[in-house]
Amino acid sequence: METLINLAFKSGLGTAGVVIVLLAVFILPQAIRILREYERGVIFRLGKLQGAKGPGLIFLIPVIDKMVKMDLRVVTIDVPKQEIMTRDNVPATVDAVVYFRVVDPNSAVVKVENFWKATSLIAQTTLRSVLGQSPLDDLLSQRDVINQKLQEIIDKQTEPWGIKVTGVEVKEVALPDSMKRAMAKQAEAERERRAKVVNAEGEFQAAEKMVQAAALIAKEPIALQLRYLQTMREMASEHNTTTFLPLPIDLFSAFLKK
Repeated sequence: METLINLAFKSGLGTAGVVIVLLAVFILPQAIRILREYERGVIFRLGKLQGAKGPGLIFLIPVIDKMVKMDLRVVTIDVPKQEIMTRDNVPATVDAVVYFRVVDPNSAVVKVENFWKATSLIAQTTLRSVLGQSPLDDLLSQRDVINQKLQEIIDKQTEPWGIKVTGVEVKEVALPDSMKRAMAKQAEAERERRAKVVNAEGEFQAAEKMVQAAALIAKEPIALQLRYLQTMREMASEHNTTTFLPLPIDLFSAFLKK
C-alpha cells in the first residue's frame, strides 16, 4: 500500500491521484466478481433481492450490493444412525445417504436459513417415519422400493426451498444378535422344508412311474421276463463270482393259474 502511494506522489498525481489509487485498490475487488460454471451469485441491493447472476464476470455496486454465492453441484450428506422400530416390532439401527443439489438459488437463500441443516433434519425424521412403517422383511429385501419412497417424500418437502433430492440410499441395517440367530434358524428350517418337499415329490414321481410300468407289464407279460434277464445281466457283470442260472417263468404259469 505504501509503495502505491509513493508511486502516485512520484508520478506527480498529487492528493487526487492518491485518492484514485486508494479507491481502485479497495473498491474494484468488491465491484468485480468472477463465478465458475457451477456457481451462481444471489444479489441483494439495499436488502432487496435482485436475483441470481452468473456464471462469468459479475459487477456489483460497492457497499450497496451484497452477493451470496451458491454451489449448484450435487451434494452428499450422511444421515446419522437412527434407532427405529419396524412395523413388526423389531428394533434396528439404520443410516442412509442423501444426494441433492440446488436448482433455485433464490429460494435456497431466501426461503430457508440453512438448507444443508434443514435437508439433513428432514432426512432423519423421514427415515425414522418410513422405516417404522415397514416390516423387517421389506426393509431387507425391498431396499429399492424404500429408497424410492424416501426420495419422493424428502424431495416433496425440500422443493419449496429450491432443493432437488436426486437420490436416497439406505446404507446399513444393523439388527440385534438375538434377531440374527432367530433369522438363521428360520432360514435353516426353510431349507429343511424345501428338502422334504423335493424328496416327497421324487417319491411321488417314482410311484407314478412304477404304476405305469406295472400297467405295461400287465398288458405285455413278456416284458417282465425281459426285465428279469436285464437285471441278471447287470448283476452278473465282470469281477463278480456269483453264478446265475436263468429259470423260465413259464414253468410257474400253471401254478399261478391255479
